[in-house]
Amino acid sequence: MHQEHTAMKVCTDACLFGGWSAADAQIQDAKNILDIGSGTGLLSLMLAQQSSAHITAIEIEAGAFEQTKTNFDLTPWKDRLNVIHSSIQDYASKNKESLFDCIITNPPFYEGDLNSPDNAKNLAAHSTALPWDALAEAAASLLQENGAWYVLVPTLRAYTMQKFASTYGLQLSQECLMYNDAKHLPIRAMLKFVKQKEATIQRHKIVIKNADQSYTKEFVNYLKAYYLHL
Repeated sequence: MHQEHTAMKVCTDACLFGGWSAADAQIQDAKNILDIGSGTGLLSLMLAQQSSAHITAIEIEAGAFEQTKTNFDLTPWKDRLNVIHSSIQDYASKNKESLFDCIITNPPFYEGDLNSPDNAKNLAAHSTALPWDALAEAAASLLQENGAWYVLVPTLRAYTMQKFASTYGLQLSQECLMYNDAKHLPIRAMLKFVKQKEATIQRHKIVIKNADQSYTKEFVNYLKAYYLHL
């Protein structure tokens, strides 16, 4: 996975989010998937490995767009992968009839935090260019009825995302909390929303490391298909 031209590099939480999402039946059965904010293209490539879907990636930052394109072109799934250089707001406004079975997003987390002098990092990490309200609205408008939206957020902001999603008719159906280890609080929430009137919520948790710092069996099961040494 090449990442020299992207501001936000591949990280463990994004990999686990990709593995968790790719293991879901709706992803595996999907005919078309949208990846909002592709970065390196990591999530698209993980989903392509576990499905036969055609995947469209959207990326606003020029360096990340080129990085995604390069990584797509180097894979066996390149015929099913396409990346578009655009904001999701512009893409959604111009593609009202192009609906997707599933959408996946690892969105900018930070809101009101100190900006970096690196504009590319600000686009990737801060929600100024992509407020969560606008993200939820775009996801809802591009999703088929009964389709699923998978999103990764900091644990303390999971309820905020749930409220925005609900505003646009997306109901929380799964929440999986991600822990670095069993001794600390969860660091991320992996959320699955469905486009329907109501949903029963399933709640889970995943611990990344054992007390001896080895990976847990559950972590290995989610990522052994992607890591070269696991």
